[in-house]
Amino acid sequence: MAEVLVYVDHVDGAVRKPTLELLTLARRLGEPVAVALGAGADATAAVLAEHGAVKVLTADAPEFTEYLVVPKVDALQAAYDAVSPVAVLVPSSAEGKEIAARLAVRIGSGIITDAVDLEAGDQGPVATQAAFAASFTTKSRVSKGTPVITVKPNSAPVEAAPAAGAVEALAVTFGALATGTKVTGRTPRESTGRPELTEAAIVVSGGRGVNGAENFGIIEALADSLGAAVGASRAAVDAGWYPHSNQVGQTGKSVAPQLYIASGISGAIQHRAGMQTSKTIVAVNKDAEAPIFDLVDYGVVGDLFAVVPQLTEEIQARKG
Repeated sequence: MAEVLVYVDHVDGAVRKPTLELLTLARRLGEPVAVALGAGADATAAVLAEHGAVKVLTADAPEFTEYLVVPKVDALQAAYDAVSPVAVLVPSSAEGKEIAARLAVRIGSGIITDAVDLEAGDQGPVATQAAFAASFTTKSRVSKGTPVITVKPNSAPVEAAPAAGAVEALAVTFGALATGTKVTGRTPRESTGRPELTEAAIVVSGGRGVNGAENFGIIEALADSLGAAVGASRAAVDAGWYPHSNQVGQTGKSVAPQLYIASGISGAIQHRAGMQTSKTIVAVNKDAEAPIFDLVDYGVVGDLFAVVPQLTEEIQARKG
């Protein structure tokens, strides 16, 4: 059966959720072969096998942590040469898209970025993408070479599918460019205890209607009751009410959770571009004519300062 390379996003052996989603998609195309690099690579094998990886190619070297991107491209190219896959799947993070683009150039193949679905086709994998600020969906396939495809988080369910997961050492020869950009320092991201925004299954966002940084506690309380990530509109971020790292929109982050709750957000196209592919959208806004209501599955016309706390209380009561 054809093999599909899956690039593993992990932190010291802890596999991140988007990689497990890629394994689900890879099984539609063939047998997943995972490529895990850096410290803890061998420790990823058990969970990767549990989710369908028939083989796990691992490599560890100082270059993976001391230098940016290129050593990982060298390794992924070595895996490509060893496997001759029908497709290469990479998580659609900033780093993932750079790795994918560099690999596609090296192997002379086409690339598709930010896919939200993937299926087998007679002439190769067919990817679904959101286009023009998520106003349209398109289906695309690569017409030259082996498809290199980056996939957005929350595009597929995480499904257990036990496989052999045989661990094999990957021989990697680093090129002259591998040590071109050295990492001089790292600062750990401060943990909020909430899920990563782009990977969260539920996102609760606040906008101009929150009316101040001091009021974002209402949004955070609802998010915490649901185990959700917190987002913000550009208006809220520009006003200094919430960090830019939490901005959802065309100039912020794109999210596609199972549930997106927008509170006090009018629904400008800039914001819609970052959340329109969410599976279920709920909005709370006191303006019945707000554009966000053209998009939602469920809408509540009301004051968020009354509606959101009641919703939080009801969720906590049901959980209790």
